[in-house]
Amino acid sequence: MSIAVGDTLPSITLKTNGPDGPEDLNTGEFFKGRKVVLFAVPGAFTPGCSNTHMPGFVVNADALLDKVDAIACMAVNDAFVLDAWQKDQNAERLTMLADGNAEFAKALGLELDATGGGMGMRSKRFALIANDGVVEYIGVDAKGVDKSSADTVLGQL
Repeated sequence: MSIAVGDTLPSITLKTNGPDGPEDLNTGEFFKGRKVVLFAVPGAFTPGCSNTHMPGFVVNADALLDKVDAIACMAVNDAFVLDAWQKDQNAERLTMLADGNAEFAKALGLELDATGGGMGMRSKRFALIANDGVVEYIGVDAKGVDKSSADTVLGQL
């Protein structure tokens, strides 16, 4: 069962990049007391993620940050890969969340088994809006970038 509107996000320790390299980030603390847009991609540097999904959030960062406290991008990659992708995408205003073992994706019920393509467990493509850790909107895409696009999220705010 995947997470739904009205549910509270689980508290899981992920990795993010700090000034001295990867550091722990607890999702319960990260989402507490603020409004956050979280979008997740199947993998950093993949075509749809790099050409469509991430750029929408980079281009719309100002408009989003006028309405929320933070924008976070999650992928089942390590923190070093996400750091490189953040720099490649000029996404400095986004918080990168490395879910290296797909623990958060699984806790949300949004894991994607991509072992058939040699890519292991990943996250489904989704976006959500959470207010104090409670989901107000969630859009999951089976194909393409529609329900999880920055434009769609902006329309929900």
